[in-house]
Amino acid sequence: MSSTLPVLSGEGLVLAERRGSLGLITLNRPQALNALSLSMIRDLTALLLAWRDDPAVQVVLVRGAAREGKGVAFCAGGDIRFFHQAALAGDPRLEDFFTEEYTLNHLIHGYPKPYIALMDGIVMGGGMGISQGAALRIVTERTKMAMPETNIGLFPDVGGGWFLSRCPGRVGEFLALTGQVIGAGDAIAWGLADGYVPSEALDGLVEALSVDADAVSLLARARSCLHDAPRPVLQAHGAIIDRCFAGSEVAAILAALDREADSPWPAEIVATLRKRSPLMLAVTLEQVRRARRMTLAEDLRMERDLVRHCFHLRPGAASETVEGIRALAVDKDHAPRWNPPRIEDVTPAMVQAFFASPWPAHAHPLNGLR
Repeated sequence: MSSTLPVLSGEGLVLAERRGSLGLITLNRPQALNALSLSMIRDLTALLLAWRDDPAVQVVLVRGAAREGKGVAFCAGGDIRFFHQAALAGDPRLEDFFTEEYTLNHLIHGYPKPYIALMDGIVMGGGMGISQGAALRIVTERTKMAMPETNIGLFPDVGGGWFLSRCPGRVGEFLALTGQVIGAGDAIAWGLADGYVPSEALDGLVEALSVDADAVSLLARARSCLHDAPRPVLQAHGAIIDRCFAGSEVAAILAALDREADSPWPAEIVATLRKRSPLMLAVTLEQVRRARRMTLAEDLRMERDLVRHCFHLRPGAASETVEGIRALAVDKDHAPRWNPPRIEDVTPAMVQAFFASPWPAHAHPLNGLR
């Protein structure tokens, strides 16, 4: 069997090769923790579409490149500095980025061949978007997983509403609102990963799959490489999470956490939530609750509406997202000026404005997703 690779962007940020029946993709932007650029999204999409119909490729595996002196990362998310620059400049590529990224996320979730994600190191935001739809999601002792978007005045997108809302109990609300980083044990316990492999054994796993074989055999071979998972850490707080994050609104969640006086952990969570954008916390809670009743395609269309509003309801520097990125990644003063500044000042009308689609259904950018 032979196969040809599609023409990629030429930037070298996505590397692809075929090893036996394995299509191997390496995200190659380690200096930026493999954060996704628009060209990387386009290269990933082109590869997956080409290999979907290529009988020479039976299984696809995606991993992140590492670089000495930088943290280990599968993918740290989207390129937030690009978001900031594009929003202030009115760059139309910002619209393309989210439309094409969410289309890629949908493609992965419905991919007809086994797609394996090696979620070693940092796996956040957009990195979750290109791994949560995998047939086999492998974590390691170095995995640092999160949907930390509320930290920059955004919401957990890339299908985050869909996959977080399907975590047990109220874990989805907890992870969405706090952006809490979790390790391998909790990721597996909460349904966000399927198996554990020590990082030192990942190269051996790839080698074991670099043979000529059918998809069923290769997937079984991958599963045979799994090790016993480490114990969950945060799962011990499950009862508190389920009690407190069932609140009808963010203020009720905070009040419930304040009542948990028997443990210091709830106070830490309150302190975290008080640093986030009050408006985007309320939007995020509504997003997760709505997504629990949606298909993936419906959720992605909703998230496309939300992200459009994040940059256009209050354009330019007035955007909560632009302000959040400024504080975290541009000026790095870690002192965002949220508007409104207090959770108690967020009104239902402010939140509902984000859920009114700016497009009629037939003209929605993600109308074609099923």
